[in-house]
Amino acid sequence: MQPQIILLKEGTDTSQGKGQLISNINACQGIVDAVRTTLGPRGMDKMVVDKKRVTISNDGATIMKLLDIVHPAAKTLVDIARSQDAEVGDGTTSVVILAGEFLKEVKTFIEDGVHPQIIIRAFRTACSLAIRRIRELAVALGERGTAETRATLLKCAQTSLNSKILSAHKDFFSQIAVDAVLALDEDLDVNMIGIKKVTGGSMTESLLVTGVAFKKTFSYAGYEQMPKHFVNPKIALLNVELELKAEKDNAEVQIETAADYQKIVDAEWNIIYEKLDKLHKAGAQIVLSRLPIGDLATQYFADRGMYCAGRVADEDMRRVAKATGGQVQSSVQDMPADVLGTCGLFEERQVGGERFEFFEGCIHSRSATVILRGGAEQFIEEADRSLHDAIMIVSRTLKHKSVVAGAGAIEMELSRYLRDYARTIPGKAQLLINAYAKALEIIPRQLVENAGFDSTNVLNKLRMKHAEGGKWFGVDVNSEGILDAYEAFVWEPAIVKINALTAASEAAQLILSVDETVRNKQSEVEKGPMPGPRRGRGGAGARAFRGRGGR
Repeated sequence: MQPQIILLKEGTDTSQGKGQLISNINACQGIVDAVRTTLGPRGMDKMVVDKKRVTISNDGATIMKLLDIVHPAAKTLVDIARSQDAEVGDGTTSVVILAGEFLKEVKTFIEDGVHPQIIIRAFRTACSLAIRRIRELAVALGERGTAETRATLLKCAQTSLNSKILSAHKDFFSQIAVDAVLALDEDLDVNMIGIKKVTGGSMTESLLVTGVAFKKTFSYAGYEQMPKHFVNPKIALLNVELELKAEKDNAEVQIETAADYQKIVDAEWNIIYEKLDKLHKAGAQIVLSRLPIGDLATQYFADRGMYCAGRVADEDMRRVAKATGGQVQSSVQDMPADVLGTCGLFEERQVGGERFEFFEGCIHSRSATVILRGGAEQFIEEADRSLHDAIMIVSRTLKHKSVVAGAGAIEMELSRYLRDYARTIPGKAQLLINAYAKALEIIPRQLVENAGFDSTNVLNKLRMKHAEGGKWFGVDVNSEGILDAYEAFVWEPAIVKINALTAASEAAQLILSVDETVRNKQSEVEKGPMPGPRRGRGGAGARAFRGRGGR
């Protein structure tokens, strides 16, 4: 049998086999080391600096997104952190640490020659058993609106905020997060919750608005004369520019007399006045537009007791449209009454050093807006990310209606369960499921280490307690001991743990299934025109041909 020859382009780099697999695992370990110290209530923050800004955060997804990671295998961990953030909003650091620990535990098996497919099969079995066990242990919530459900949601929000920059005010912000989610419709669309940031003031001066609020947009002369308070107003939402444009921007017209020029000017004024008249006759009292509203229109509306705002952000316009029942119009021609939105109360108020527009009492679709206060800009940005995680946790808890204990309790219980299961099966799978079980202990271990305590001592206590049936015992980061996390109200949605385990296991399986990396560098042929055969710039085949010429 003749040997098979594979020809790749010049500059192609290939690496394969056990060495490549170990290299991928080591690269993932480097990523894990960058975020592991951010886990838990005693976790540290990371400062990520780029050319544009400085970001201080302990949110796993934010850090992973800002890091400029080039290793192709390590990018998988970035993807699972983003997916965890998009799906449940919290647990982004946990999912990265779990994936890295799964790979670390099987690294010795790879070095000893165990085939990756055997490891992958064992991991699938272990993940399936762990998820089934979580569902068995999860405690169901009551119906929405009951005092017991609200108390559970508050505990989940506080658990999420424990590890955030808002931990000192977790009672205050957990109330805001729960009230914001409960203010939504049954579909729990968190996009209807807006978070606005106002620099200055104390964090406890932050407030929740049951409705839509956004910062006052740029305004022209006449704005001061407008009314700033309406009850049950009609709201017109536009994607129309209400501003006179300079003639040179639109067309070139040859004229002979000043009268001809005046006709052109009069025509432009007639066009904009016609638009304004139609809006007034349609019954609109508030006019919002994505595009600019000039000084002529501003003064026109002020004279007629109307309010207007131009250059409204797309996000704010979408929320106003959904909350008020209005429809964004790209023309003012033929505006029936049903395209106008309405709300119970419109008012402009002062918040710190900014003016805000408030739309409250919206009945078409319930909405909420959180206005965050604080000193430094980086502090408010991190507070925004922290509150977003809490809001996502509350909404997922309310949607899936089941919780488990946090503080590493569920991971220790799963680890004990999988170790017991491994004793009942023969072969290599027993060792591999044991490795999976040991990897789960990284969460409580890291919680202890980040608090500055002795992890070996605390984990031994946890193993003993779980072996005795204490399924909800987790890490007490305040006293270097253990506690019943469920009784201490350290609760997390079951969906967070299920999603984190699934994503981390899939990422580990994906990386273990790769045994070769091929890097195709851009050749000179791709950069420019195809060179002729005599210029000595051909590919691998051309070099081989010249070599046979006996040069």
